[in-house]
Amino acid sequence: MEKATDNLNEKPAVTKNFIELAIDKDLAEGKYTEICTRFPPEPNGYLHIGHAKSILLNYGLAKKYNGKFHLRFDDTNPTKEKTEFVQSIIADVEWLGAAYDGEVRFASNYFDQMYEAAVKLIKKGKAYVCDLTADQIREYRGTLKEPGKNSPYRDRSVEENLQLFEEMKEGKYPDGSRVLRAKIDMSSPNINMRDPILYRVARMTHHNTGDKWCIYPMYDFAHPIEDAIEGISHSICTLEFEDHRPLYDWVVRELEYPMPPRQIEFAKLYLTNVVTGKRYIKKLVDQGIVDGWDDPRLVTIAALRRRGYTPESIKMFMEMVGVSKSNSSVDYAMLDYCIREDLKMKRSRMMAVLHPLKLVIDNYPEGQIEYLDVPNNQENEALGTRKVPFGRELYIEQDDFMEVPPKKYFRLYPGNEVRLMSAYFVTCTDVVKDEAGNVVEVHCTYDPETKSGSGFTGRKVKGTIHWVAKETAVKAEVRLYENLVDESKGSVYNEDGSVNINPNSLTVLKDCCLEPNFEGAVGGDSYQFVRNGFFCIDSKDSKPDALVFNRIVSLKSSFKLNK
Repeated sequence: MEKATDNLNEKPAVTKNFIELAIDKDLAEGKYTEICTRFPPEPNGYLHIGHAKSILLNYGLAKKYNGKFHLRFDDTNPTKEKTEFVQSIIADVEWLGAAYDGEVRFASNYFDQMYEAAVKLIKKGKAYVCDLTADQIREYRGTLKEPGKNSPYRDRSVEENLQLFEEMKEGKYPDGSRVLRAKIDMSSPNINMRDPILYRVARMTHHNTGDKWCIYPMYDFAHPIEDAIEGISHSICTLEFEDHRPLYDWVVRELEYPMPPRQIEFAKLYLTNVVTGKRYIKKLVDQGIVDGWDDPRLVTIAALRRRGYTPESIKMFMEMVGVSKSNSSVDYAMLDYCIREDLKMKRSRMMAVLHPLKLVIDNYPEGQIEYLDVPNNQENEALGTRKVPFGRELYIEQDDFMEVPPKKYFRLYPGNEVRLMSAYFVTCTDVVKDEAGNVVEVHCTYDPETKSGSGFTGRKVKGTIHWVAKETAVKAEVRLYENLVDESKGSVYNEDGSVNINPNSLTVLKDCCLEPNFEGAVGGDSYQFVRNGFFCIDSKDSKPDALVFNRIVSLKSSFKLNK
């Protein structure tokens, strides 16, 4: 957030965003005595990074004003809603740390009150049953340039409308044959106010209410009623609902709710080169392009959690993005920056060799294993040290050796001396090649006087490489992720609606070698692999005897933080 100060002696004051200023004004004018916000997802898919912004914004406002925060499912459309999605959303909200007040709420628990609200509108002459087909309603609605025209059923009597609506509820009419519409203004410049549909006949089994209902309220009618019933003070929505606000206000006004909620809109979060649309993600899942809604290449909250992102990193990201009234895109690299910042001082820096090359120290005693003291994090002494086994035969990274090195290559090559991290100086003396001429084994000698921590100062080396002892190495699968979208094609989606898939979005390395200090590690535990990036244990596929690691993020980034 922006900061402001009047003079050098004063502490910077955090500037409030436009939503907080509006809430301050409402409180000062006595419109509300308590702040209550909500996160109201439809359970028709998994939540993504954009939803995290809404969750944290609504929860943060409630916390800032010592108010309440509700988790409520807007489950008014049974065709796409599943209990699986309900459970995943609850898990996401709780993982983000957004503590909701009371029980999880459901719009469907208010269906009786919504029905009574519709009856009230009919009795006030503000709603009527319409027999026009969907195509006819669309035709009668008009356009942005032309006003609509009244339905021939608009002037039905209150008594007839009450009877027809009750018969709709009793299941006497086929699906889609009749709807209940608000009676507002067919010439309104806002098309949403041209007698919108409030209820439709639809025989669908609901995940929460079963087959109790064969009529269901429309979202624009249900949502303000839910907010009013729960005592929501501020209904924080994304910008696409701005044109719906007059209808929201009309519903709560005509139903005469005391202290009606106020709708305020903010800009959605758009990330570059990611897939967020539920129907596109569903297509990727159904086609087997990804292995589920939580595939670590996606930006669903479940996927980010599985990949190894932390709630703290997502909160940091949202604070950097801020809250505004205008839509804009944010570079995905900013999210990567946040997870690096969160993990770099918290996690142990372990030795893992992803592309193993055997190294033999010819003058090291055969069969000997010694345990070296290795700092867990050189930048955070509070994390302490650990014992790492060292022996005659090791694994190093393939690219840490070159037989014919270029200039300024300071790692291992014939005749060169380097430090093995937290161990000894070694000098390359020979190589072994296979029939194709590939180097498969590097031979070295070591200098016992150069042991790390011994205080040796006789000479210096320019290169330090990490290693893993062959005898005690733990084999693991490591998955390297890149953007799911092929950025070189310039857009996320092709003309046919398919996603521009990056063919290199997933690289699986099967025989990586790790130091053995992972005993007791469980899915979700994360580490820095020295020089290779941040990694976490995959929560779905990893097993104690067959570890699988996901790369969260590499160590370097093109993202630059504005000072």
